[in-house]
Amino acid sequence: VQLQASGGGLVLAGGSLRLSCAASGITFSTYNMCWFRHTPGKEREFVAAITWSGVHTTYADSVKGRFTISRDDAKNRVYLQMNSLKPEDTSVYYCAADETRYSSRSTEYKYWGQGTLVTVSS
Repeated sequence: VQLQASGGGLVLAGGSLRLSCAASGITFSTYNMCWFRHTPGKEREFVAAITWSGVHTTYADSVKGRFTISRDDAKNRVYLQMNSLKPEDTSVYYCAADETRYSSRSTEYKYWGQGTLVTVSS
């Protein structure tokens, strides 16, 4: 199983980025997907999740209204559109997958990808 996150980079505050996570080795359409972020010195933080069907999404309060999670089962990808970025969004972003769990708790997810760094400059 491999989850490959990409799309990170350096952006000015107020700008936008779209992260992508490509999955392989799983039947992607049956997996709940999520994004977490981790900043050194802080705990890993839930960002957003989407159910296998794409019907339900959940967001952390800190990103609600600014970030949008979506999925494309034909491409085995999950996306995180990040708008109105703030310096406090600077972090390493990780995608994760689980076939049965849908949660904001990182321990509930079985598969993890490597991170992609997002840096928001003021």
